[in-house]
Amino acid sequence: MTKRPPDLGTPTTLVLLRHGETPLTPEKRFSGSGGTDPSLSETGRHQAHRVADELAERATVQTIATSPLARCRETADIVAARLGLDVHTNDGLRETDFGAWEGLTFAEVRERHPADMDAWLASPDAEPTGGGESFAAVAHRVAAARDELLAAHKGHTVLVVSHVTPIKTLVRLALGAPPESLFRMELSAASLSSVAYYGDGNASVRLLNDTAALR
Repeated sequence: MTKRPPDLGTPTTLVLLRHGETPLTPEKRFSGSGGTDPSLSETGRHQAHRVADELAERATVQTIATSPLARCRETADIVAARLGLDVHTNDGLRETDFGAWEGLTFAEVRERHPADMDAWLASPDAEPTGGGESFAAVAHRVAAARDELLAAHKGHTVLVVSHVTPIKTLVRLALGAPPESLFRMELSAASLSSVAYYGDGNASVRLLNDTAALR
């Protein structure tokens, strides 16, 4: 007789929403927690409203957690107004501090700080120029924020409004993938991803970079 797998109950699901566009997004500039903290552009606000409509149609989100940065709070507030939910800020969900690279393009950093860029691309322990955060440091605080949300919302669906690095990190950790996988994922503005977490500690990535609501 085939042994049945254990009933792990309803998973806790984190629906991961990257914030809408800011004026820096189309130019692909480093925009972390140590820069100018831009708000959404008109395009970004439109994207947030489109995603809010999509999430309202799904009717699965029960609570909303957001990075404290302006672009995420504005995105979260637009969605919350549509869903009739409160927004809870979690500092662990903020974007990486990119140090002296804030506001620069990848090409500009490569030109001005080539050795630091090479080190950053090669090791998760390397920091951006000027005392920014390493990927290892970001992973530590993002994992702590994840664990806090999972403990507080067991069996529920939580919308997490965050940024490129934290969302990719959550996906990477769920997959058990190496740090270099962060450079091998595409994550568009206002895209949705999803990870389900089970009672035995396992996780399942169910969605990545879904932009259907924007089309």
